[in-house]
Amino acid sequence: MENRIEILREHINDTISKIKDQVKLRTAYTHLYGVSQSCALIALKRNQNVELATMTGLLHDFYTYKMNDSEDHAEKGAILAKETLDLLKITNKEETELICNAIFVHTDKKSRHSDFSEILVDADTLQPYLYNINLPQNDQYRRERIKKLKIEFGLN
Repeated sequence: MENRIEILREHINDTISKIKDQVKLRTAYTHLYGVSQSCALIALKRNQNVELATMTGLLHDFYTYKMNDSEDHAEKGAILAKETLDLLKITNKEETELICNAIFVHTDKKSRHSDFSEILVDADTLQPYLYNINLPQNDQYRRERIKKLKIEFGLN
């Protein structure tokens, strides 16, 4: 059986490695891989599909880094994720929809989404926090999510 995560990583790495600015390059790798790993951990905890969650984390901001554009990146990212998954032929229609729906809503931290989409929303909140816990969480919804994640993982 093919390793879908590695096929996707190779595709993303081929694209991201073309970023010339070293700070942007480091940020892209740190964020995409950090969110992907956080997705895996949260999916394990919540008994969700870890493989698809990992792939979702890898793809969630791929548009931003590929196009050097963050405007409406959740919506545009969902479109690029579908194109990427269709190109690579590593997911079926239902899996692609699940991944793309999570990417589409991942910037909405104040709403509650599907169980699968919540993995990405929480992972995208958790990664910057874990990168530097001393940075202030200026967004009330991000602070609330971090608090809930700490409780969920027994980190009080």
